[in-house]
Amino acid sequence: MTVIAIDGTAASGKGTLARRLADAYGFDHLDTGLLYRAVGLAVLRAGGDPEDPIAGLAAVLALDLGALGDQDLRGDAAAQAASRVSAIPGVRTALLDFQRAFAGRKPGAVLDGRDIGTVICPDAPAKVFVTATLETRAERRWKELLQRGHEAIYTEVFDDLRQRDERDRRRAVAPLVPASDAFLLDTSQLTADQVFDQALAFVSRRIGPPRTAT
Repeated sequence: MTVIAIDGTAASGKGTLARRLADAYGFDHLDTGLLYRAVGLAVLRAGGDPEDPIAGLAAVLALDLGALGDQDLRGDAAAQAASRVSAIPGVRTALLDFQRAFAGRKPGAVLDGRDIGTVICPDAPAKVFVTATLETRAERRWKELLQRGHEAIYTEVFDDLRQRDERDRRRAVAPLVPASDAFLLDTSQLTADQVFDQALAFVSRRIGPPRTAT
């Protein structure tokens, strides 16, 4: 299978990059974070605790993949719930098969998340780990929330991202770390086009140039 694995921290630009690479290669794209956001948000809507394994597993079993288009999944509440529910081993195991099945799509697939290159698709021929400074990411997320009409305070966004980074890196199962063979891409001082150009150059060396216009 031809898989492009894009991992990285929140608000680093990995989602935008993954979508552009998928368009360039004509591959299907899966934002795996939406799976965890959907599960976390379902737990919240049911009045549960996103850190409760029983509630998390129940939400996975009832997950409607058609709900991945829910705009509330882009909100901060869903992001925070996803970070908590994703630390539950049983939830990660339950979602593993779906992600691997998606990765087998023809002619290829682009998956972005936090453990694609290390756990979901460790044999992916092209792996990119995207990051940026906490300050840069907080400013990006803050502006994004404001543009969507959400009330947001920069210091709160900054603190939320900091806490999320800590949870993602310290969790016992599938912590956020770059794969040993991943291309490390710091987007702090780069435009979206520069990020895409650098990633495309790397991916092209691994799987060949895209079949469609970029």
